[in-house]
Amino acid sequence: MSTILAYTSPALGHLLPMSALLAELTARGHRVHLRTLAGGVETARAQGFSAAPIDPRIEAVEMDDWRASNPVSALRLSVSAFSRRAPYEVGDLHVAIAEVRPDGLLIDVNCWGAQTVADAAGLPWASFSPYTPALDVEGVPPFGLGLRPVPGVVGRWRDAAVRTVVNRPLQRPAVKAVNAIRAQLGARPVASLDAFLRRAPLLFLATGTPFQYPGDWGPTVQMIGPCVPDPVAVDAPEWLSAIDRPIVLVTTSSERQNDTALVSAAVAALVDDQVDVVATLPAGAPEDMTDRPHVTIRRFVDHDLVLARTVCAVTHGGMGGTQRALARGVPVCVVPYGRDQFEVARRAEVAGCGTRLPARRLSVPRLRRKIHEAMTMGPGAARVAEGFLATGGVARAADLFEQLMRR
Repeated sequence: MSTILAYTSPALGHLLPMSALLAELTARGHRVHLRTLAGGVETARAQGFSAAPIDPRIEAVEMDDWRASNPVSALRLSVSAFSRRAPYEVGDLHVAIAEVRPDGLLIDVNCWGAQTVADAAGLPWASFSPYTPALDVEGVPPFGLGLRPVPGVVGRWRDAAVRTVVNRPLQRPAVKAVNAIRAQLGARPVASLDAFLRRAPLLFLATGTPFQYPGDWGPTVQMIGPCVPDPVAVDAPEWLSAIDRPIVLVTTSSERQNDTALVSAAVAALVDDQVDVVATLPAGAPEDMTDRPHVTIRRFVDHDLVLARTVCAVTHGGMGGTQRALARGVPVCVVPYGRDQFEVARRAEVAGCGTRLPARRLSVPRLRRKIHEAMTMGPGAARVAEGFLATGGVARAADLFEQLMRR
């Protein structure tokens, strides 16, 4: 069996879906070593991986796109954070490779420095993306703005214009930073972020159609479903067992973001409905946000325990939480705040598995209407769940990764 070294950015939303694939590889007898955020090390070790934290200087570079007032500004801040983290990843991954001596590498798509090291290392390697990356795909709108696909010539013209006017200028600093690292490592420069991301011999995309837009994504891009970790066999907490009404699950980001208002709005929107609200705030809840009748607020809850009884998931648009609900056939109401969340919200709307309400338009009456509309979209959510299953999931991904290492 092989030794695999995996490397993630400092985000639980990236660690958890990658862990699903790593668990499959571990079950097949491979030895998995993981470098990830300090707060995720114990979680990784509990799954049987050898784990250690990434360089703390990487975590010190804050993902501060929550400060942005619009999607373009948010993209600019994200590019800046990834670029500033990249030089620290280079030395960090070099040290890890020397210690582990792996047969193959699995690298988080947001780790631009680590991907460059992998590209130059001469080892079999793959990239893992838990969200839709900034690839140029005909018929798929440019990443970041949450645009609706438009077919035909008009759509191609619009997408080309947005890439030229918006995306290319935003990506120039990223390409410059990546090429500076590639030059240090003796690798040839890349002309675009698309070209850089496609350097990976395999790029695992944790989604599937019809939630993801169809198109010619290229031979190296493989959709493998949402990569939901296997549920842990634990008893439901007493408070959950005591709930005797349908549940609306409200989720917020695991990274800092101004999305706590979503919980307050959902509670107010559903006060007259015969449902219980269960809300998770992994980044921390305000002190005045506490339990009340038919409302339970926790920092962490195993969503699998809740989703079996959930009639709708109200999400901030994180790919992991949104797809986790859809994989169970639960329709979603998505209120995007930033990052890839605009794309997630639009895909839910286009796939007919959920509703979309931009955070700037969030109000209690609007949210109430959008939640009630989403509750009628169970058939669309079921179609998406079937599409996820059809990808072959982490079992197929493990097959592909093993084939890569044998090559």
